Amino acid sequence: MTDHKVLGREEWNAARDELVEREKEHTRAADELARRRRDLPWVSIEKDYRFDAEDGTRTLAELFDGRSQLLVYHFMFGPTYEAGCPTCSSMADGLDGLLPHLHARDLTLAFVSTAPLERLQAYKERMGWSIPWASSANTDFSFDLGASQHVEQVREQMPPEDELPPIARRNADASGADLAEYIAEIPATSAFIIEDGAVYQTYGTTFRGVEFLMPYYPVLDRAPKGRDEGDAFQTWIHRHDEYA
Repeated sequence: MTDHKVLGREEWNAARDELVEREKEHTRAADELARRRRDLPWVSIEKDYRFDAEDGTRTLAELFDGRSQLLVYHFMFGPTYEAGCPTCSSMADGLDGLLPHLHARDLTLAFVSTAPLERLQAYKERMGWSIPWASSANTDFSFDLGASQHVEQVREQMPPEDELPPIARRNADASGADLAEYIAEIPATSAFIIEDGAVYQTYGTTFRGVEFLMPYYPVLDRAPKGRDEGDAFQTWIHRHDEYA
């Protein structure tokens, strides 16, 4: 027998109507936040970053692929990783099919990681994705944008492992990296615009700020059990070809 409160249809409708008003408030607040993101000042990108891409060396402007907007997800795949982060991989699964729709709105979506290009290409083929993926291994881009840290500094500043969330060790092992190497990469998103050949950063966010790229979370949030993670934050997430 369930210990959850159970009502008749009429009472349930009243409770649901009350929640609808809160949801509408949340929607209006989200619309206002979106407007404030668009109103953020821009910062000019002055460095001449050069990325290793599938078709050769590309500048940041060339990653736009002819469109005026670029959204970069800094996919956690560090120089020593044997495979991409499982959580980032779950995000890519939900984004791959969005490309035609994003392109229709003049937006290019791309991944950038610090691992060598050959390793990124092999993993992309394994996962079956079509999102363009460039390596920043030979640039300071990921460090300048706050998506990577130097491993030596991480080792010096890293708290004891038992003070880190369980997902850190779990994903480090799954990525074939040691703990410091894993957390030296940061889940981050950066948005850019190009005008008259000049590139500007317009937005950036990290950690839970990238949940907008995790389409399964809003679905789970509306299911009876919700995310059902507890203290085991994200440890249930696997690569799509590794679920039992």
